[in-house]
Amino acid sequence: MIDKKVLQIAIGKRIREVREVKKIPQQDLAGACNIEKSNLSRIEAGNTNPTLYTLGKIADRLCVSLSELLDFKEIKK
Repeated sequence: MIDKKVLQIAIGKRIREVREVKKIPQQDLAGACNIEKSNLSRIEAGNTNPTLYTLGKIADRLCVSLSELLDFKEIKK
């Protein structure tokens, strides 16, 4: 079974990776998703467990599918 914290960190890293490739500042993405920048920062750091709805909003604003956003190559257990 995958550890919750490990999964949160993997999701956060993937969001940051996609955001940086698309050259979108964290503040801009947070605003587009109607969430606080501090909340997005916690998500990217793996310090919170975002809802599926929040992940869907982030994926939409990054112009990627939810499955693409959650496409991590490997998660260490």
